[in-house]
Amino acid sequence: MTTYDLGIQMSGSIDAPALVLGPSLGTTRTTWDAVLPKLAERFHVLRYDHLGHGDSDVPPGPYTLDDLTGALAAAMEAHGINRAHLAGLSLGGMVALQLAAPYPHLVDRLAVVCASAYLPPAQNWLDRASAVRNGGMAAVADTVLGRWFTPAFAESPAAQTVRADLLSTPVEGYAGCCEAIAAMDLRPLLRAIQAPTLVIAGAEDPATPVDHAEAIAARVQGPARVEVVAGAAHLASVERPDDVSRILLAHLQ
Repeated sequence: MTTYDLGIQMSGSIDAPALVLGPSLGTTRTTWDAVLPKLAERFHVLRYDHLGHGDSDVPPGPYTLDDLTGALAAAMEAHGINRAHLAGLSLGGMVALQLAAPYPHLVDRLAVVCASAYLPPAQNWLDRASAVRNGGMAAVADTVLGRWFTPAFAESPAAQTVRADLLSTPVEGYAGCCEAIAAMDLRPLLRAIQAPTLVIAGAEDPATPVDHAEAIAARVQGPARVEVVAGAAHLASVERPDDVSRILLAHLQ
């Protein structure tokens, strides 16, 4: 297994239970910044960047979800984390689901935020990968950001910080992860997940609507439930951090 630098940042007491936080496609670990203070009071938090994003290595694409999951598993091992709670936003949630199925010994409790097990049609993701390779991140930025936040939040400083992160994402990393999502179908794996699972949905999320969360919870073998965050679109941890941190703490404790 190749070990990549995923831009790991650690917070909280090393003696506390471990919690791994994964970001969305086109963002970095900073999508958890507003939630981190409350989580770090209770957990030893590891935040990471996906391959080709933020401070991570940028191998040539295309990537697969197995690539992203394997990179995370190797990073956890390298940091001495043998078992942890996993929480992931969007693509981070998909990676968490993928990790929880074949590696149940690594996962205590699982939390998936604004994610999906299956996002067809694949051609849409392949077209997006092609668009950024040909025109840079600006080619998709407005469309993507229009799905990430509610109109009332879109001009906030926090949303503008996310926009800057999106525009600075390496093209090859973003395109490679789009290609991973194009090939993704986690539905057959969900029945193997035994960890207690929380699926958080944004009430106004057009990218992964509430029914995607319900579909995940219905297939997971272990105990699973859905929580819907009012007033949130796709990046709920950025737009409604107090609600997300409260719901996460109730589940992880």
